[in-house]
Amino acid sequence: MPEVGTLAAAFVTAAGTLRKAGFETPELDARLLLCHAAGLSHEAFIAGAREALLPDAAARLDGAIARRLKHEPVQRITGVREFYGRRFALGPEALDPRPDTETLIEAALDVAVMKGWQEKPLNLLDLGTGTGCVLVTLLAELPFACGVGIDLCPDALAVAAANARRHGVSSRANFIAADWLDATAGNFDLILSNPPYIAAGEIASLADEVAAYDPRLALDGGPDGLEAYRRIAARAPHVLAEDGRLLVEIGPAQSEAVAEIFAAAGLRRDEAGGVRLDLAGRPRVLVSRR
Repeated sequence: MPEVGTLAAAFVTAAGTLRKAGFETPELDARLLLCHAAGLSHEAFIAGAREALLPDAAARLDGAIARRLKHEPVQRITGVREFYGRRFALGPEALDPRPDTETLIEAALDVAVMKGWQEKPLNLLDLGTGTGCVLVTLLAELPFACGVGIDLCPDALAVAAANARRHGVSSRANFIAADWLDATAGNFDLILSNPPYIAAGEIASLADEVAAYDPRLALDGGPDGLEAYRRIAARAPHVLAEDGRLLVEIGPAQSEAVAEIFAAAGLRRDEAGGVRLDLAGRPRVLVSRR
């Protein structure tokens, strides 16, 4: 058994507490929370597992476990989300980006490769930018591009701007408070969005980690979950470059409904990879053009 008071002993205790409470990944959660509380990397935790857990770190770990037992997501507790190989700061007013949204990044990069745009000074627009993870990631992957992130929430924009600075792309990123595409002007090569697409009546039935901790503004897609797509479709054709692409994340059963909304606005599904599947094989991203 690990020596009482060591990092290893604290890990065993924390994992046991979470396991008894029925969490699916108690060991992973315990390790992440312990490393956060003690200010350690995973490698430092492994190397120093027999070292003592200091009292202030123990108190932080107790607080973190108490929050997790209320089903607060680990990423909310640590304030950090790993996304496309980079660490992004979170904030209470911004959606915690999920791995599924990396499909949006892959689709955008595939478009850039297909069009030979890797070294083109692309103009990007990220609608509902939240943490800025989509825009910042693409600016990091496309070093000649610049972009604008739009969000209705000033607090979310502050988080996005901080993430742009963290990843060294702030000189090519601009963040603006606006309601979708209202008053937006420009000629954008790529317009991207992970909009709210949950029907309002279904939010209460979501897992506690989502319903209680993600901002409702980032979840609520109106009565049928499609309201944001209608708002985007109304203006996107006017600011999308002639050969540009509009890429939106969608719910697994929404591809045809969203495609119909876009078609009515003069946007057609891209011939090459118009619907992109996520890692689970579900429709996740719709790619459209003028």
